[in-house]
Parts: sequence; C-alpha cells; structure tokens
Amino acid sequence: MGGDNAPDVVVEGINLALDQVSGVRFLLFGREQQLAPLLDRYRRVGLVTEIRDTLETVSSAAKPSAALRTGRNSSMRRSIDAVATGEAGGVVSAGNTGALMAMAKFVLKTLPGVDRPAIATVFPTLRGRLVMLDLGANIECDANNLVQFAVMGEVFARKVLGLEKPSVGILNVGAEHLKGNDAVKKASAILQDSSLSIRFHGFVEGDDIAAGTVDVIVTDGFTGNIALKTIEGTSRLLSEYLKKALSSSPMARMGALLASPALRAMHAHVDPRHYDGAMFLGLNGVCVKSHGGTDALGFSSAVRVAVELIADGVNEGIKQDFVCLGSDGPNNSKMAAGR
Repeated sequence: MGGDNAPDVVVEGINLALDQVSGVRFLLFGREQQLAPLLDRYRRVGLVTEIRDTLETVSSAAKPSAALRTGRNSSMRRSIDAVATGEAGGVVSAGNTGALMAMAKFVLKTLPGVDRPAIATVFPTLRGRLVMLDLGANIECDANNLVQFAVMGEVFARKVLGLEKPSVGILNVGAEHLKGNDAVKKASAILQDSSLSIRFHGFVEGDDIAAGTVDVIVTDGFTGNIALKTIEGTSRLLSEYLKKALSSSPMARMGALLASPALRAMHAHVDPRHYDGAMFLGLNGVCVKSHGGTDALGFSSAVRVAVELIADGVNEGIKQDFVCLGSDGPNNSKMAAGR
C-alpha cells in the first residue's frame, strides 16, 4: 500500500517482474477490497499471489518513531514480520523510507558484526555498473561504519553484479591520501591493512561515480544522499534539454526520427526505473525500498533486486566476510574500540 500510486503499480509491477523471474510466490499485505480486483485484472499474478487483508497503513508523512510505536498491525510491519518468521524470503516496499528502515531494523535486527544497515543502490557508469552505499540511512558515520559498508558493498558486487574481484573506493574530496576527515582516513588505513580479499582502490571523487573508476563506492549517508539526488536531478535536466533540442525545429524533429533507435537504446540504459530498488544491506533479512513515486516498471526492478539478493545468498556472504574481519588481528581491536 506504499507509494504515490499504490496499490496499482505494485500489482502491475509484479506482473512485469514475472517476465524475468520464475519460481517466486508473493504475499500482498494490504486492503483486500482494493487488491482483489487488481488480481482479477492481472490473472497470472493472481496465480502466484496470496492477499493478507490488512486495513492499517503507514502514511508517507509518518515519523519513523511513531510508525514503529503504533504501526504493529500495518501492512508494512506485517510484511516485515513475514520475513522475520521465515514465511517470506524478502520484503519490497515503496512506502515511507524512514518507517521501513526503523521497522526492519527493529524486527529483523542486524547481521553479526554490523553496527548499522546501509542503503545501497546500483548506478550505470561508463564501464558498466557500480554499487554505492550509504545513501541516507546514516547521516554521521565513523571509520568502523565505513569499513563495514565496504565489506557489504563488495559482497553485493560479487554476488549480484557478478564481478569476480570488485574494486572498492571511499568517496572523498580528493584522491590524495592526506585529504578528507578522520573517518575516511581511518577507514582507508583499516582497509589497506586488512587481510580481507577486498581490492581496495583508495579514495575517489564525485566524477569517478559516472566514470566507473571503481565497482563499489563507500560514503556516509549525508554525502551519499546528496550525490544520489544530484545524479537524479542532472539526469532529468539532460533529458529535458534533449527533448527540447530534438523538437526545436522541423530539421531537428527529422533528425530525432532518424536517430530514434539509438535514442531508445540510450534511454533504456540510463532510465532510473531500471535501477529502482535500494537495498537495506546489513539486516538479518532481505529488505528492498522502491521509490515512492515509481511506476510499474520501477517496482518490477525492485522486485527483481529482492529476488537476486535472496537467490545469490548475499547475507550469507556478508556473514562470512565479517567473520574474517572480526578475526583480523590488530584490526579486530580497532573495530571493537569503536563499538
């Protein structure tokens, strides 16, 4: 029931996702009176879906603390509970981000060795794709948090993006090792000294995101969220400029017609809906956040992300790497001292 266009885009999104995933069943938590007609419309969704009638919802304006306190019978909370009990393998929601994070962290808890979960998502780059975290869950982070994000991001890049040896960089105001605040400097030192098999690149800058200089970019939630919104805004700006330029004259419109196959291919590559689905990495369960204003295509992408996280065993990979990190000699004392 979360998102600007729910529940229609949720059911339609599942319908689109079924073109690319198989062997998956769905539990829909929400008002049966609204959901049942949608399952009649999308019949193949109805064949693999069960409705759990839930009258209460979490509003987009609800404060996380209030939602956590009063939303025990909400569709959001009940869907997370289904993951905690093992009835579901993961949860996907386009609802209130703060409430979803608060509830998921409270119910699912964090994986062993993880202090804070991080929001991660995938971006297109000149070299392929990269994962960046954190994108807003943790406004302030210390060195230990950043190291943990690096471990989780590296596992995600291996398991989901299929990269055999992904490179990891820390977002900074410069690539030189003397630049940055204490947190990024200490995190860099820990990763350089670690016996983990992480291919640590060092510091990267903002323009390295689109360039694809590394496969995983680590940052605090304050900086990451600003970077995310800047990228999204710039993408919309360029799209509008391109539309205006291609419709500015008869000659331009003719050129647009001739170039339409290439333009469609470019749009498909950079369309943010294909990258919808921010992962809450570090939780003891799969939780994926779809954009509140998404359409069916965007929600289908979020569903596919959740399926990949479950199928690829990302959480098990994170657990294994944190065992190695916890027994990493001197670095173990560094990590413990920050807790």
